[in-house]
Amino acid sequence: MRKPWNLPELPVYSLATSNEGVVNMNICTYVTAVSMEPKIMMVAVYEQTKTLENILTADTAVLQILHKDQASLVRTLGKKSGITYNKYLYLKKKDMLSEWKNFTVLKDACAYMELEKISFLKTGDHTSYFFKVKNAVSRRQEVLTTQDLRNLAIIS
Repeated sequence: MRKPWNLPELPVYSLATSNEGVVNMNICTYVTAVSMEPKIMMVAVYEQTKTLENILTADTAVLQILHKDQASLVRTLGKKSGITYNKYLYLKKKDMLSEWKNFTVLKDACAYMELEKISFLKTGDHTSYFFKVKNAVSRRQEVLTTQDLRNLAIIS
C-alpha cells in the first residue's frame, strides 16, 4: 500500500524559469491553488536545483500542465539536474519548444499559467513559492498524472 500522500492522482506540471535568458524546466507535482480571487498558486521547488536558483532572482515564471503524450519528458526534466545538464538545448534539438506571451514553453502542453512571484516559505527539502496568476490558457485535455507515471514505471 502506498503512503497516504501518494494515494491521490496528481497532475504533473513543469515550471519554466529563466536566468539571463537561459530557460530551465523542471517537473513538479507539489502544486495547488491557494486562492480563488486573486488566483494564487503554490509551487514547491526542490532544494539545490537550477529552478530554485532561477526563481530566487526572477519575478516571473510559467507553470505548464503536461499532456499524457509528454510523459517521456519526466526522465529529462525531472530526473536530470539543470545545474549539470542543459535541458533547453535538449528540448530545442527535439523541437519541443514554442513561445507563449514572450515566454519559452513546451509545445502541446495542456495549459500555461504566467506567474508573478509574491512570496516564499522554506519548507523542509522544498521551498514553497506563492505566485499570482497573471495570464492563463487551456489548450488540451488529457492531463498527465502521477498515476500515468506509475503505470509507465517512471515513478514508483
